[in-house]
Amino acid sequence: MELLDQAIDVMADVDPDALSDIELHELVTGLRRERDRLMAAEARLVSAWDARGAWADNGAKSAKVRLANACDLSDRTAAAELERARKLRTMPATAQALCDGKLSIDFADLLAQVNQPDVAHLFARDEVMLVDNVGSRRYRPAWRYLRYWLSAAEDEVDKAPSSVTRDGRHFAALRTFHGTVDLRGRLDPLDGAVLRTELRRIEEELFDADWAEARERFGPNATSEQLRRTPPQRRADALVEMARRSAAMPDGARFTRPLLTILAGYGAYSKICELADGTAITPAEVVPFLCACDIERIVFDGPSRVMEVGHRRLFTGALRRAIEVRDRHCQHPSGCDVSAEDCQIDHIVPSSEGGLTTHAGCTTATATARSADRRGDGGGPASPVAARLWLCIRYSI
Repeated sequence: MELLDQAIDVMADVDPDALSDIELHELVTGLRRERDRLMAAEARLVSAWDARGAWADNGAKSAKVRLANACDLSDRTAAAELERARKLRTMPATAQALCDGKLSIDFADLLAQVNQPDVAHLFARDEVMLVDNVGSRRYRPAWRYLRYWLSAAEDEVDKAPSSVTRDGRHFAALRTFHGTVDLRGRLDPLDGAVLRTELRRIEEELFDADWAEARERFGPNATSEQLRRTPPQRRADALVEMARRSAAMPDGARFTRPLLTILAGYGAYSKICELADGTAITPAEVVPFLCACDIERIVFDGPSRVMEVGHRRLFTGALRRAIEVRDRHCQHPSGCDVSAEDCQIDHIVPSSEGGLTTHAGCTTATATARSADRRGDGGGPASPVAARLWLCIRYSI
């Protein structure tokens, strides 16, 4: 512990202002990796402390209580530390990768989430493969990859998918002592997507209105700090506005329909089943929507197939839709996971330099990401269909 104390003292004495940007970046990321390695060592020791009952020598009623009291932790934090240590005890490849600095603690926790009792023997069989594949991905793609693995594992043992949780949905709007309303609840992935999509749509309307008001009051150089609502306030107002619009909806009004996108012919998409925001779901969850959805088919002949050749500048209509489905999220190399439906479609080679408006000549990117590279070559507005809920499911022809 003395060596650890000395190392921490050295880090505490580092003056950030004396470091270059590169040095500061390397120190921040390096320190994070070493912190994760330290947490791996801690988990191994906590696991032994727990298994040997070393926590019971003062009469504590549980390891959680002893850990919380001795280390000034909340019960929730102490329980989480013990749960991680117990899980890693049964995950040797994960624990070793964490100790070696090849995995972050968050990735280790993701792996622990899919190491469930019913599929534990399959996790033990595949753990090395899972660690290798997760370690080469960013967090959200890793999360999606593990969701697909869990779905396949549950299918292998003939277990109902964990994501089919519609029976567990609940919601409460509770009046507090002060008269405010506290909202609590949980929805299954598809109903949650319906709610989030509409909430986001109204929130964006309010965001545009806030900007218009700020520019009217402060001029064209208004800043985000001058908007009259914060993002959480705008989201709360959007929820109330959603209720108001529901109350004003006439009887017999036509409801929006989910859009089911069926992909065929492209090996990389042969087992996709997910929502537009990348949330992996199971085919069983799609079944209830089949009688009340719109269906479109997109056929890929390979990642470089040119779907349309032209000299127009903007990506619109079916071409834009196909690119959204192909890329699924922002492709900027900085590492952005914003959903493709919220991105611009941008030419790889600028149209002003002869770049073609084709399937192979473009990539999805957020306006913020692309502005770091060049300006003035945006991909046009999102198509109306992009605002709708869409699902991807394997289709064989």
